[in-house]
Amino acid sequence: MGKGRILFVSQEIMPFLPENEISYLGRYLPSYVQEKGREIRVFMPRFSSVNERKNQLHEVIRLSGMNLIVNNADHQLIIKVGSIPTARMQVYFIDNEEYFTRHKGFYDDKGKFCADNDERMLFFGRGTLEAVRKLAWQPHLIHFTGWFSCMIPFYLRRINKENAFFSGTKTVFTLCNDSFKGDFGSEMERKLKADGATAKDLRLFENLDYNTLTKAAITYAHGIVVASPDVDPELLAFARENKKNIVDYNPDKAVFYEQINKLYDTIIGSNINN
Repeated sequence: MGKGRILFVSQEIMPFLPENEISYLGRYLPSYVQEKGREIRVFMPRFSSVNERKNQLHEVIRLSGMNLIVNNADHQLIIKVGSIPTARMQVYFIDNEEYFTRHKGFYDDKGKFCADNDERMLFFGRGTLEAVRKLAWQPHLIHFTGWFSCMIPFYLRRINKENAFFSGTKTVFTLCNDSFKGDFGSEMERKLKADGATAKDLRLFENLDYNTLTKAAITYAHGIVVASPDVDPELLAFARENKKNIVDYNPDKAVFYEQINKLYDTIIGSNINN
């Protein structure tokens, strides 16, 4: 098989951000899959630590300009794009002046978990899917990596209620060692309700911290990739208890990536016509 359209959504990708487990996977897995004959698109957030001039980012005017409502306020969705020439791969960046230019990452200048990380996460998840829809590019599968991408399946379901564009799209979640200290405060339930969350959704996102958020992503996903030898055992056990298709961590990247590619075939199935 080895065909189909795969959307990769990662909170970090090298060389735009420093190398770590997530950014390395975000760089090399998509290019590996592309070499296997699949069509790909790649998205990440445009944190202020991503140097626009150095990486030659430019705005994609036809995709930008939409306003997304987060916490009862309009926030402009800006899409930028950069390339990794050695990989023949383009990366789309989700940007917004308020959410992404003030902070380099998930922590402020004083080392505190950013107070608006919940809204930034919501904006990134919804913004990514809206941009893909404007591209008129229907993915067979979305592989999302990092806690910052964990609202992807929630918005995938919500958007499908309004528009069948993502009908049939499956999801794979990367389980990695990216825990954070902090939580999203008491307002998250209200913000999710405003975005169409059902009672079932709200039960999954109750008392939202890293483990709760990750378990919600696991619950929604069709498959799990374990990308670190140091994954929280509780989360891995939760994935197994929920009988998810799992690719276990393998330090041999060639073997690991091929196992992930086979997982895509297992989840997508044989009904790919274009």
